[in-house]
Amino acid sequence: MAAPSLPAPYALIHGRLELVAVDHARNINRRYSVEVSKDLFGALIVETAWGRIGGWTAAKRVSFVDRAGADRVVIGHLRRRATAAKRIGVAYRPVAA
Repeated sequence: MAAPSLPAPYALIHGRLELVAVDHARNINRRYSVEVSKDLFGALIVETAWGRIGGWTAAKRVSFVDRAGADRVVIGHLRRRATAAKRIGVAYRPVAA
């Protein structure tokens, strides 16, 4: 089975993706990041962090035994970010991590 692809234009670079949604006129300054790494036992860790730029950041870490489970979660998060233009009026764009 082929690996699922990330929604365009997102791509994980070295296991990390940083996204921002900024509209100064409407006071929207959001950030979102997804990072995939391995722990000492070989399990995959997917960490997501989100919040207002310059403010408190919330984070969540989830562990997976297989790559397929981690891919499903990452793609689900990024599909949600891809609909931001419709939901909040500003699209998330990738930035250098």
